[in-house]
Amino acid sequence: MAKYLLLKHYRGAPAPTNDVPMDQWTPQEVTAHVQYMRDFAARLERSGEFVDGQELSPDGVFVRADGAVRTPVTDGPFAETKDLIAGWMVIDVDTYERALELAAELSAAPGAGGEPINEWLELRPFLSAGPACVE
Repeated sequence: MAKYLLLKHYRGAPAPTNDVPMDQWTPQEVTAHVQYMRDFAARLERSGEFVDGQELSPDGVFVRADGAVRTPVTDGPFAETKDLIAGWMVIDVDTYERALELAAELSAAPGAGGEPINEWLELRPFLSAGPACVE
């Protein structure tokens, strides 16, 4: 089996078919979307294909060590993640084709008007261990 990361984007990916921003959805539409995601994850848990997943807040900071008494923290820029990644899911599937199938299904989560979003999801395989060095 191979693990894949499915990334949901706030923005930065090609526009989905149903391109109404989530902050303009009704509470019922948000609830239906979240429930679709939970049902999808629960089904994959039963099949043994779900590893983990989380929704991410748009809040966050950059942190780095620099030897200072107080660790420097900044609010951005966040072009890599804060402004882009809404959440992620890790799946463990037998084939690349199965990963594509699941990504397409997740893309169809309902949005505004209860219609599928058909959003673009980023599908990335986990890096497998490289060959061992032999001297």
